[in-house]
Amino acid sequence: MARYELVLPKMGESVAEATIIKWIKQPGDMIDIDESVLEIATDKVDSDVPSPVAGKLIETLFNVDDVVQVGAPIAIIETGGSGNDREITTESKEPATVEKELNSEQSSANRAEVQSKSAQPVSERNIISNTNRFYSPLVKSMAVEEGIDVSELDSITGSGSEGRVTKQDVLDYISKKDSKSSTQVAENRGASKSLTTAQPAPAIKPLATEAKSPAAISLSAGDEIIEMDRMRKLIAEHMVMSKHTSPHVTSFVEADVTNIVQWRERVKTDFEKREGEKITFTPIFMEAVAKAIKDLPMINISVQGTQIIKKRDINIGMAAALPSGNLIVPVIKNADQLNLVGLTKAVNDLANRARKSQLKPDDTAGGTFTLTNVGTFGNVMGTPIINQPQVAVMAVGAIQKKPAVLETEYGDVIAIRHMMFLSLSYDHRVVDGALGGSFVRKVADYLEAWDVNRVI
Repeated sequence: MARYELVLPKMGESVAEATIIKWIKQPGDMIDIDESVLEIATDKVDSDVPSPVAGKLIETLFNVDDVVQVGAPIAIIETGGSGNDREITTESKEPATVEKELNSEQSSANRAEVQSKSAQPVSERNIISNTNRFYSPLVKSMAVEEGIDVSELDSITGSGSEGRVTKQDVLDYISKKDSKSSTQVAENRGASKSLTTAQPAPAIKPLATEAKSPAAISLSAGDEIIEMDRMRKLIAEHMVMSKHTSPHVTSFVEADVTNIVQWRERVKTDFEKREGEKITFTPIFMEAVAKAIKDLPMINISVQGTQIIKKRDINIGMAAALPSGNLIVPVIKNADQLNLVGLTKAVNDLANRARKSQLKPDDTAGGTFTLTNVGTFGNVMGTPIINQPQVAVMAVGAIQKKPAVLETEYGDVIAIRHMMFLSLSYDHRVVDGALGGSFVRKVADYLEAWDVNRVI
């Protein structure tokens, strides 16, 4: 029997580690090829890790909630073959690797290693267990070394993906903390010196700086307490962070999309027969947004301190509801380079995989602008929260028939038209009303100018 070393696979260019959230298979279970062994989580995306070989699961090398680096061994599978590229043998490995041979001694060593992880210093263990926020092992160890407690760590605004705290964020926090301490010491020395020659100054009562804790919620008989799942906690944290980071302003425009509705009704059957895909309104909106971004590129930016980062790529995120009720934003990369057929296929692919929880970490990374279709739920308009580190998000409402005034060569007339509200929430630190209002109007102009005879 050969032993196969299952490693945490690479999940995208921007992903270096993942958290184990569930072992689907337990030691002693039989595994088929491509059968899922465990579930992992990276930021907001949960996914399965399948086994490339068939065999018996002998040992799991990490526990639930452990953070594992990409490429690290996570389990040992006993196979019936004579060996493969991940088989653990002494002939094909360097001396240092031979010492890690998975025999009974190594199994004990692995167990000891896992036990040593649980025997961390009290401060680091508290960081792991007393917070719902995700921190990398490096950030945790830095916090322990610098004496940063859980409440301080939770107060740091992260500049990483999905608001994650990075090494640089911790260093900046330490620097500011040290600077503040030095200033306070200098002020205290100056005050002490002046008191020796001057009359005592009246005592000044400092202002309370601690935030008040939320009032306790009274419970009644029959009330149900539901614990937030991991994804909901991350969404809540991200939304609060966004509101704290960006002063939100929202502009609205009502657009006449009658031509689009009539065009889609005419082509949708033939399109589905030819392409095997249903064409929805979302890729049409995506196309208009991409065109408007090319016209007004300063909406496609991010903020880093006092610097404005103008993005080259136009990567449009599309908010999608999951079966669990949670929200996720997969991203269409280089949306401006896709035609309407390509956008339709990309939108349908991401939406289908989101519903099946099959998105990969890179599917949600790199967004520069977000579009959300609140009209799906019958809402006529919305004021969405910015998906940091972006600076704008657009909501499109339900399309409704309304009486509207039309200008004709014979004068103004009232007609029944298909109308829709567009709303744009933007970061008022860097996007003023002129740009925000012009952008949402530009998108509406592209939609209203739709060619009803367009061939796709």
